[in-house]
Amino acid sequence: MLRRPGLTSAWNIRRLSTAVRHRIEDEGDWFYSSEWWGTDSTDGDGHTVFRSTSDKGNGIVSVAAYSSSKPSEVYWPTIENWLQKRYLEANPDVKHKERFNILGYQWRVLRFNGVTRQSTVKVLAANRDSEPGSVFLMQQPHCLAVPYLKSMVSVGLATIASCNYDIKSAVEGKKQMRVLCIGHGGGSLPLFIASKIPGAEVHIVEIDPLVISASIQAMGFPAFSVMTPSGNRAFSKPDSTDEVMWKGTHERLYLYESDAEKFILKNTNLYDMIFIDAYDGEDIFPRQLWDPDSPFLKALSNQLHPKHGTVVVNLHSDSELLDPDGSVPSVLEQILPMGKYVSQVGRAYKDVLGENTSSNGEKKSGLGFTVSVPWICNTTLVVCKGFGMIDGNYDRDVILNTLISKSIEMEHIMNLPFSCLHPSNSSLIPTMASQRNNGGGGERSLVTRVSQSTIVQQTKRTVSEAGFVSKKLLQSTGRAAWIAGTTFLILVVPLIIEMDREQQFADLEMQQASILGSPSK
Repeated sequence: MLRRPGLTSAWNIRRLSTAVRHRIEDEGDWFYSSEWWGTDSTDGDGHTVFRSTSDKGNGIVSVAAYSSSKPSEVYWPTIENWLQKRYLEANPDVKHKERFNILGYQWRVLRFNGVTRQSTVKVLAANRDSEPGSVFLMQQPHCLAVPYLKSMVSVGLATIASCNYDIKSAVEGKKQMRVLCIGHGGGSLPLFIASKIPGAEVHIVEIDPLVISASIQAMGFPAFSVMTPSGNRAFSKPDSTDEVMWKGTHERLYLYESDAEKFILKNTNLYDMIFIDAYDGEDIFPRQLWDPDSPFLKALSNQLHPKHGTVVVNLHSDSELLDPDGSVPSVLEQILPMGKYVSQVGRAYKDVLGENTSSNGEKKSGLGFTVSVPWICNTTLVVCKGFGMIDGNYDRDVILNTLISKSIEMEHIMNLPFSCLHPSNSSLIPTMASQRNNGGGGERSLVTRVSQSTIVQQTKRTVSEAGFVSKKLLQSTGRAAWIAGTTFLILVVPLIIEMDREQQFADLEMQQASILGSPSK
């Protein structure tokens, strides 16, 4: 589930600013969001391919299709040959050659109540010569279309790798990695994890059977993944076409229709990673999934690996970037993306999941932090039980540098189509790392203090880059460009700090004024 800032004309400028920053290689780059975003009240230029009413609180569940410009038709013959090769591998006794035909690529957007964009995926549509009237869909597992998913994957994997977890062996298929995804949507996150990490066994929990049906029928998610309440496969064996598309991947996907709390309470699995993205049709993150006194969090803690277990949660930021009248709020309001709600949820997860007991009975605190996601109003919350800090003493600069180092490592090990050091991750500031004093005293503040030098260096680099883009835009677009530049700057500098705040705010305002100049009248 994602939210975009309430921007009008400024939105188009901000979208263009991403193109200035880097050469586009990722098919899920935010640059292409104009192809599938549509309008806030209708499907825009798309057409509805699935629509039904949910009885699980999600209202009207619909899927709209939009044309995709990538990949270009010049690459289609290569994909057709790949499908034919896969068919022969899955059916070695077949004597006749089967030809596959690519019909095109589309974006498929899952919505609740016609407004909330719950998930966006890219699908390949194709048929076979032997069945020209039968079209099958294959979701593109490498394509994460919304930034918060990339943020969850990048920072989540970097964190578990920082906990001395051997993720390289899991990527090479030499080691099993157990992953739980609470909230399914279109299935892009679990499918991405399963396809990129051959050692990953991914369990998915979705409360709404209609969402499951939509993801399979209209969004190309593997049907063989569906499980029965008794824990068996809904299908004894996969369809022959599914084998062509998903052999080697769908065997490691387990999609359960269940309430998350009930699933966790009766489950005894031990997970290495847990991803949570569970907003409903009313755009609400259910309280039972974050209430510190709920049985859910306590049971979840018991199913998280005690040494490296990592939980990643998608949250909405607390407020829009623009005021209701469209004006830009003060810099004080803009650079505080972690408001009371996000802080409350984060504290609950940190308090319940972060506690860990060593082999000698000593209690240790894990690590928790948030990351602001660029371009949209989402926040990624991460809590892990360990961070490779045996003595329990955390140096904030060390944490930041370790996460950055592991992000780069993950990018290369997994051959990711996007950079893990996208602005959302280049400003990783721990915000809830707690530790115990060496003398056995009480727990320190949940808000991490970051060194002045680290903040200054990061701010200068980001301000310089944002200022360059804004100056170029300002020359031709006036006030709208100034607004775009301001919000661009704030989004990529999530200064969640407790350290001389008033002075920092004043300094940042001066830096913005000197680089961006005053808005034209």
